[in-house]
Amino acid sequence: MPLHPDLTLAVPETLGAVHFIGIGGSGMSGIAHLFLAAGHRVSGSDRAEGPYLAALREAGATVTVGHDAANLGDADAVVVTSALWPDNPEYRAALERGIPVLHRSQALSFLTRGSRVLAIAGAHGKTTTGGMVVTALRDLGADPSFVNGGVISSLGTSSAAGRDDTFVIEADESDGSFLLYDTTVALITNVDADHLDHYGSAEAFDAAFVAFAQGAREFVALSADDAGARRIGARLSGVRTLTFGEDPAADARISHLETAADGVAFRIDWQGTGHTVRLAVLGRHNALNAAGAFTVLAGMGFDPARVAASLGAFRGTKRRFELKGSVRGVRVYDDYAHHPSEVAAVLSAARSAVGDGRIIAVHQPHLYSRTQLMAPEFARAYESLADYTVVLDVDGAREDPVPGVTGELVSSRFADQSRVAYLPDWAAAAARVAEVAREGDIVLTLSCGDVYRIIPQILESLSSSGPTE
Repeated sequence: MPLHPDLTLAVPETLGAVHFIGIGGSGMSGIAHLFLAAGHRVSGSDRAEGPYLAALREAGATVTVGHDAANLGDADAVVVTSALWPDNPEYRAALERGIPVLHRSQALSFLTRGSRVLAIAGAHGKTTTGGMVVTALRDLGADPSFVNGGVISSLGTSSAAGRDDTFVIEADESDGSFLLYDTTVALITNVDADHLDHYGSAEAFDAAFVAFAQGAREFVALSADDAGARRIGARLSGVRTLTFGEDPAADARISHLETAADGVAFRIDWQGTGHTVRLAVLGRHNALNAAGAFTVLAGMGFDPARVAASLGAFRGTKRRFELKGSVRGVRVYDDYAHHPSEVAAVLSAARSAVGDGRIIAVHQPHLYSRTQLMAPEFARAYESLADYTVVLDVDGAREDPVPGVTGELVSSRFADQSRVAYLPDWAAAAARVAEVAREGDIVLTLSCGDVYRIIPQILESLSSSGPTE
């Protein structure tokens, strides 16, 4: 079983040399960069070479591929994630030596001390909304510190130390660690039950969001369109609340929404005045994300007209409907979506971009528990919104395998079996995609696992399959 860090442990007042176990993840690498910027000596390890390690080495971190107790060196503190397994030799050595072991959220909380923390939470949309907030702040002339869950495309990084006292963070609800921060402004994009392997029930999941929102010292921004966010809002007391969405009663109300192949545009009404927002990213869900970002920034006192204009500077984040290549008129995109609601939103956005073409989805189920619980919902989303779906096997990540839980749980739920294939062999899966795809189609890989690694195989299969029909 994966590690369950004790989030109640006090974080030391000072930290010297810091060692990160699993430094290659997008979130961990971002935090490591900020420790480097703050003058700490940083080291770390990961199980394999990854896309973020070279930049860490260039910035001054000592990074090792492979886990070994010797990698700890003379570290004063160790940072871990919930995905770590308790038998990790570096983790065990840290405990034996009495070195403080911090969850990554505790390390981030240490970095944000004394800042005006803008914490973005929600079951979906955190990374994109955080990227919008950071991009808009910079366009408005501010210089915030930030740690985002993915690389902001226009900035080429997922984190940076700024000169201002504002610190924008993606607050992770998956393990309850979003409750650790001294939050000034909170944003909740939605509350769609997930991570029930940690919480045990939807009621406990809701209760954590109530506690998170209640802790906002200035205000909390909530989606007026999301039933879960409305449930949270109804339970709050003594905290200023602002809402956003298409609901007529929203404080920041979306209307006149138009989706196109190159983006989305809409009107947002705020305190009696309407503003036009034009985004260079696709989909209704991104209009809602932008409305959340607008509400936060306007609520913080920035000029609403300038905020609306600044949101147009956002160019997306890595692994969020990211174009990876085009072969013979077939465009191949990658997305992080790993929950049925996210899948539905991304496929809907793809539909607005595909024109007369078709959508061919490649689904990698993530976590045995989520696959077992939500297989019918995944199947409904794919069958209703994609034209053909290839299902891979489960990326178990931090979980032990569960007998009988494979990708076939999803594929078997399709009513029309001619529109789905369960192909755990990646070479066969890539070949099937190339066999099905024709000019004008979009191929879309979806998962927060390592499904992006199949994309070179898909592009190669498309190249060698001859002209598309």
